[in-house]
Amino acid sequence: MTVHELRISLDEIEPEIWRRVQVPSNLNLAQLHRVIQTVMPWQDSHLHEFTIAGVRYGIDDGESFDAPPRDERRTRLAGLANAGDVLVYTYDFGDGWDHTIAVLAVQPADPFGSYPVCLFGARACPPEDVGGSHGYEEFLDAITDPDNEEHVSYLEWVGGSFEPEKFDVHGTNVRLGQLSFGRPSTRRRR
Repeated sequence: MTVHELRISLDEIEPEIWRRVQVPSNLNLAQLHRVIQTVMPWQDSHLHEFTIAGVRYGIDDGESFDAPPRDERRTRLAGLANAGDVLVYTYDFGDGWDHTIAVLAVQPADPFGSYPVCLFGARACPPEDVGGSHGYEEFLDAITDPDNEEHVSYLEWVGGSFEPEKFDVHGTNVRLGQLSFGRPSTRRRR
């Protein structure tokens, strides 16, 4: 088995929000979408799409005037993306969260490893529906300034607190371990 080592970064945010992950190369793009949702983490409440070498991949919602994207469930990472390639993942077309996915390496899997796995990362993902990068800046300004008229309402909206510098790689890997991609069991039958 081979793994793709990916660096996923959220565009238009400074300081950068990023994750470094290893995923099985045989994942399809729908499964990669679930990995991205888990490691950022997003809540998977909106549409998404991948763009690779100018080709769109996703799920046809039947409502677009554009040509439908290619089916992400039928497209595997292996053979589509090689080391050095860059993919774009867009989540929530209203807020417009673009993620740059750099393929750092394609390599043999560690026979004792568990995949997918998050190796590193930095900073918390913005709250869902915050309004894109500009809305996120306004949100951060408000929660850090008790005199801001939106201070209390934003803190209530996110459940009382938000730590923009925090990223929990251990918790992320626990959530990744809960993903199931229909892998065959490695147990021997008796």
